Amino acid sequence: MELDPEKIDQTALALLYLSLHDDDRAWKGIDWEVTDRLYAKGLIADPANKAKSVRFTDEGLRAAEEACGRLFTLEEVPASSSLPPLPLPPPVRP
Repeated sequence: MELDPEKIDQTALALLYLSLHDDDRAWKGIDWEVTDRLYAKGLIADPANKAKSVRFTDEGLRAAEEACGRLFTLEEVPASSSLPPLPLPPPVRP
């Protein structure tokens, strides 16, 4: 199976956004290859440091918020759907 690195990067950016704190920082926890690509794209500051979080660039913060909304927001479910929606836990904010 061949994976699409762009889809992985967009999802990682959205996941980083879920741990947003201090205006433009997010907790590390994403694969180094992915954070290196996000850095190369100018979306985060250099992740190779001793900090436990990464800093979004202005462009990266906008892209992360957009990706989070696009990938993770609930869509309207038709009334005829027989499956109830699953409850979602609140986002973790340190």
